[in-house]
Amino acid sequence: MELLQSMQVFARVAETGSFTRAADASQIGRPQVTRAIQELEASLGVRLFQRTTRRVRLTTEGEQFYERVMGILGSIAETTSMFAPSGASLRGKLRIDIPTAFSQPAFIASLRAFAVAHPDIEMTLGVTDRAVDLVAEGVDCVLRIGELPDSSLVARRVAMATMITCAAPDYLQTYGEPHTPDQLAHHRGVNFLSGQNRRQLPWQFLQDGSDTSHMSRHGILVNESSAYVQCGVAGFGILQAPGLTLDRYLADGSLVEVLKRYRPRPRPVSVLYPSRSQLAPQVQAFVDWLMQSFPALYDRWLE
Repeated sequence: MELLQSMQVFARVAETGSFTRAADASQIGRPQVTRAIQELEASLGVRLFQRTTRRVRLTTEGEQFYERVMGILGSIAETTSMFAPSGASLRGKLRIDIPTAFSQPAFIASLRAFAVAHPDIEMTLGVTDRAVDLVAEGVDCVLRIGELPDSSLVARRVAMATMITCAAPDYLQTYGEPHTPDQLAHHRGVNFLSGQNRRQLPWQFLQDGSDTSHMSRHGILVNESSAYVQCGVAGFGILQAPGLTLDRYLADGSLVEVLKRYRPRPRPVSVLYPSRSQLAPQVQAFVDWLMQSFPALYDRWLE
């Protein structure tokens, strides 16, 4: 295998921590990945990875080599594009993933404007509420809301999203409006079931300067964002969600905010991608566009 390709495979193994996932991400067979790493180790005269039955980890020499490899691959990407005509359109594949809650007319229309500005970018849009393994699934970047787990991904904060607690007018007419979080014990809730751990997510509130949480024990559990909001509109119970996903329903009166004085702290909206140094030009363009356009789309519901 050529040295450049071997370096690319090495970087995939380092990022995924798995020969199998690196093979899937590189679209080659696992034996080829194994052979590429063995050849690199033989030519360098050092062991790059510590292999166990559970995962693959970089050795000290492997970490040093990884830093140099990422710099080399980044330089190659920059060099191969240096003779592109000034003003030439970006081209290449761009695979992005967004939460279901963000797949709304305003965002899609704005995304269309990006596509029109870059007609030679071949875009694939994934919409899901589950956690996505960017490297293993070949995704360039994802947009996510909420606190992020520690990972090797690069994360850039786009905005802070206002959280709203609300219910349908019919529900409030039947059950009454809660005036404090303590009164939620007597109410039904539309509750979100996290796709990562299959656990119900609690509602958060800011009460007397302190964060409090409430777990609704009555109502319906939903594991998809659009259905979650629609259950609230239909009157199943009270729900809590980012204001930017509820805007049209709050505007037309389908949902009414409750417990406004107890609004929880805003939640971060972030864009994540695997590596800063290897960011392809079309991915960089999308991230830059997202940082600029997203706050303008939802300024009413961002802090």
